[in-house]
Amino acid sequence: MNNKRDSRGRRICKWHGLQVRGLFAVILACSALIGASLASQAAKSHVADFVDVAEEAGLTAVNVFGGKNTSTYILESTGTGVVIFDYDNDGWPDIFLVNGTTLEAAHAGNGPTGHLYHNNHDGTFSDVTARAGLLASGWGQGACAGDYDNDGWEDLYVTYHGKNRLYRNRGDGTFEEVAERAGVAGSGENWSTGCAFVDFDRDGRLDLAVARYAKFDLQHAAPPGSYPTCQWKGIAVFCGPRGLPSDTNVLYRNTGGGYFQDITAASRIDRTSGHYCFSVSALDFDNDGWPDIYMACDSAPSILYRNMGDGTFVDVGALSGVAYNVDGREQAGMGIAVADYDGDGKLDLFRTNFSDDTPTLYRNEGGGSFSDVTYSSGLGSKTQYLGWGTVFFDFDNDGHPDLLLVNGHVYPEVDTLNLNMEYAEPKLLYRNNGNGTFMDVSDKAGVGISTKSPARGLAVGDLWNDGRLSAVVANRNGTPNLLVNRARYPNHWIGIKAEGTRSNRSGIGTRVRVRTESGDQIDDVRSGSSYLSQSDSRLHFGLGSSTKIDYVEAHWPSGLVERFASPPIDRILVVKEGLGEMVSQTPRQATPKH
Repeated sequence: MNNKRDSRGRRICKWHGLQVRGLFAVILACSALIGASLASQAAKSHVADFVDVAEEAGLTAVNVFGGKNTSTYILESTGTGVVIFDYDNDGWPDIFLVNGTTLEAAHAGNGPTGHLYHNNHDGTFSDVTARAGLLASGWGQGACAGDYDNDGWEDLYVTYHGKNRLYRNRGDGTFEEVAERAGVAGSGENWSTGCAFVDFDRDGRLDLAVARYAKFDLQHAAPPGSYPTCQWKGIAVFCGPRGLPSDTNVLYRNTGGGYFQDITAASRIDRTSGHYCFSVSALDFDNDGWPDIYMACDSAPSILYRNMGDGTFVDVGALSGVAYNVDGREQAGMGIAVADYDGDGKLDLFRTNFSDDTPTLYRNEGGGSFSDVTYSSGLGSKTQYLGWGTVFFDFDNDGHPDLLLVNGHVYPEVDTLNLNMEYAEPKLLYRNNGNGTFMDVSDKAGVGISTKSPARGLAVGDLWNDGRLSAVVANRNGTPNLLVNRARYPNHWIGIKAEGTRSNRSGIGTRVRVRTESGDQIDDVRSGSSYLSQSDSRLHFGLGSSTKIDYVEAHWPSGLVERFASPPIDRILVVKEGLGEMVSQTPRQATPKH
């Protein structure tokens, strides 16, 4: 701003190239300029602008899960998961929200159902649950998607306290429930939680890993405060998980023809006992080509099943350093996120935990070992929140995976107990600094992050096919969140959809490497993860300012390695095993308002 005087001695304020005369005008103009400058600085201080557009997008179904103001039994506290998958193969990710019930509705047999939302390509979704045939009710927990019969259509598995359900995708917009026939329903007496499709034996057919929480008989469950383990901070709360019998995790082998075989004992999965497990994530942590399985467990050491390559697994959680935290303590693990956050070519692990504790970041050191780097990475300062769903995702496309956590307490009673805690809690967003550390930017990321809710499941995906990752959050006894980032960044990106031929059709287990002048990024196509949830299976890589990719490399479960030189950027490409080239997926047809 330049201040001068006119021929009569009046002050002139040059503002945006205009001459403004008069003291009041000068004050007004200068104030506007200062305000604009402050607004510009404020805008720069905000690294993201996440807003919740669930209602206007049509995601309005209420999650029902136990009592709203109090929970009599632990079963009412866990909440449910989210799956983002393209059930109709139109190139646009759809959303499935698992639902639960209440003690009264479960007894009457008329509880609510899950909800399948079809992506309308314009920023909105339509509830197609009834048409799709997904009207089952019960104590739903988690879900995962994968093409188990290799017919080109993604199928859906949903876990319950009770019998689980496998929905075979007919390819016409409807599903057929086949769990009993396929051999994956369970006895009806188990409490299944997380799940993941994984081709553990690399035979081209997707197998199924299922976590179990505890043996819990609702008809004979102890009321709150019955035992010392049913006390929390001096108040009577629901009993568990300590004091409840643990249950055995399950591995089903896909034998083809639409059938599975329970090989829990033969695979030695059953040799790890005494755990209360929630989430499941497959990852090749030792880069030997065989998918391993990590499970986050509550009030017990977490489990890392190392795939021996001969049909058996060994729990190396304690030996590798991911069962306990750096102090040697077991934690109450909830959700899992997997990524190579530091760009060293090895997949790292992150786990959310109960309140009065930190989440845990395990850095993969290679050689089968991890280090707890929670504090040195900047993730150890927020201990008041109870974490559930979590994902690594590059929200600003700068090439460094950032970290999102959603939180919410298990005891609705905390709102009335003056414990400096709340039942509904904000989300946490950590920006990856690119040097092995993270910065908490939650207060600079928009009202979608700071708004409180009793969150549980979380999944992310490129819902609009424009390189902008959005998040879907399941809230206990509330409507979901659809968090869209309205901020724009000058960075580039690429999305990769893997389609197997000799390998499983979903491409699950495929390791993708993207090389640019800035270095390498890797990730695996995976099912499951987060908290009882599954994100968009199309891999997303931010490229920063790079305008050219040297190559994309796909390591298929079959053993085939393919390299694709100089693919185009800022679009989603399909890599089909053995084809030798990449093809564009359905282009965007409309730009959503948000």
